[in-house]
Amino acid sequence: MNVTAKTVRRGTLPGFGLTMGYTVLYLSLVVLIPLAALLFNSTGLTLSKLWDVATDPRVLASYRVSLSTAAAAALADGVLGLLLAWVLARYRFPGKRIFDALIDLPFALPTAVAGVSLTALYSANGWIGSRLEPLGLKIAYTPLGITLALMFIGIPFVVRTVQPVLEDMERDTEEAAATLGAGRWRIFRKVILPELIPPLLTGFALAFARGIGEYGSVVFISGNMPMRTEIAPLLIMSKLEQYDYAGATAVAMLLLLISFLMILVINLLQRWAHNRSR
Repeated sequence: MNVTAKTVRRGTLPGFGLTMGYTVLYLSLVVLIPLAALLFNSTGLTLSKLWDVATDPRVLASYRVSLSTAAAAALADGVLGLLLAWVLARYRFPGKRIFDALIDLPFALPTAVAGVSLTALYSANGWIGSRLEPLGLKIAYTPLGITLALMFIGIPFVVRTVQPVLEDMERDTEEAAATLGAGRWRIFRKVILPELIPPLLTGFALAFARGIGEYGSVVFISGNMPMRTEIAPLLIMSKLEQYDYAGATAVAMLLLLISFLMILVINLLQRWAHNRSR
């Protein structure tokens, strides 16, 4: 009888020790060991060299371009992703499944293909760029083109985090608010939006993190002009091609530190929004 009770207490699922061991193993192989390799490669990097790299105008300009365009693209994806998720979750229309599948296309499409396609569209000789160029609006080889490329890459992160929340959301509260005389905008602002803030912050963080390190889709449309459209990942590749491993490591470490701090702040905001909504 004691054996039966012990068996019932253990259950059929693996215990904490086994699952925690596999979790730490996979986390080490995927995340911790590559980061440790980055630190080991920086053993020949002195503090003076790190400071020289960190204060180099070209490096600072690349950080500015990467962070500003990634943030702008993530904010735009937050708005557009919310609209797309709302349409997919609340409405039925012909071709909905095809439309839903197209949202995941940036996940499967090679980033280099996306970069070439966007450049062909928005360059001076492209289908769209040739019509915008006479109006004084240049997209390719500008920060605006980089932002559009990052929006294309990051939009699925927002849609796929917000859509399940909208689909699982109870309609009773909205109907009760409507019967009490609340308008559509007030129902959205007071009832729906508080539930969507945590997934929106999650989608923003994912799109922002992807945008900071994106290379393939940006390298073609950016033009790679130093101090103007050169992104930090491209600068790392340039230093590696010049066998400047210490400089590449320094740029990578600083970019990693900035990304970690910004994602940490976003996660804290997400937890605060989640606790407030509860």
